[in-house]
Amino acid sequence: MKPFRIIYRSIRDSFKSVLRNFSLSMASIICTTITLILVALAIIVTVNVNYVTKTMEEELTIVAYANKETTSDEINEIETKIKNISGVKEVVYKSKEEWRVEMKNNSPTLKVTLDYLESNPLLDSFVITVEDVEDLAPTARLIREIEHIESASYGEGMVEEIIGVFNIIKTVTIAIVIALVVVTAFLISNTIKLTIFSRRSEIEIMRLVGSSNISIKLPFVFEGFLLGLVGSFIPIIITVYGYIIAYEKLGGTVSFGVIELVNPMPFVLYTSIVLVVIGSVVGMIGSARAVRKYLKI
Repeated sequence: MKPFRIIYRSIRDSFKSVLRNFSLSMASIICTTITLILVALAIIVTVNVNYVTKTMEEELTIVAYANKETTSDEINEIETKIKNISGVKEVVYKSKEEWRVEMKNNSPTLKVTLDYLESNPLLDSFVITVEDVEDLAPTARLIREIEHIESASYGEGMVEEIIGVFNIIKTVTIAIVIALVVVTAFLISNTIKLTIFSRRSEIEIMRLVGSSNISIKLPFVFEGFLLGLVGSFIPIIITVYGYIIAYEKLGGTVSFGVIELVNPMPFVLYTSIVLVVIGSVVGMIGSARAVRKYLKI
């Protein structure tokens, strides 16, 4: 039962200490709040940027055309071979007659032209979606080797440039979040260290009366946890309500409806959990390190 009594007293003393040293506690909480707001904004931007790039990558497809003389049986055989290629996610067949009807409906000029022609000059086609955008080029090469395939293209050159830009954006945004988390941990940790350092005489008295190291450390560890937890409340409120309101105001899209945003649920919940973990864990670690390293316990 002794360990439970120590933990109970430590939690009780941590609450008392926060109230007794209110100005220092508020400084730690404000520092935590400001830095976590920046982290929350960085997470929101990063997740949405990566969501947009992933969505755009999924829209990149390979279009393969069969030879004009290809029979229906050969079409089925081609479709089976394409589906058996590793990395192929989906294959959609579109006949030349379907192309003809679609083009006539979309363009009056093409309608006149196609109606004038006695035979259909279009080709049967397959629209292929791959699991990974990096598989576009090798998959297109394999499709071209299939018998009765006239051509297979995916926007060579331009697609590679788009993929390169997407990869750079992902790397940069993730690096920004990691850098902000590191800076946040440093600021929160050092603010709590200053708070504890200012109370070194209190710790010296506790040592003189015979308190064990663990009974001295624990209240400060719980205090760091409490300060980090309280400091994460405002960033969580701003993240949850701010993002939901912004999402509803913008109709879930930006840039005139071209770019779709991540749905608020459960995104804001996961972000809130991340903020709580960063604030509380960094607060605990900062407190423990300050007591051990700077006060020589």
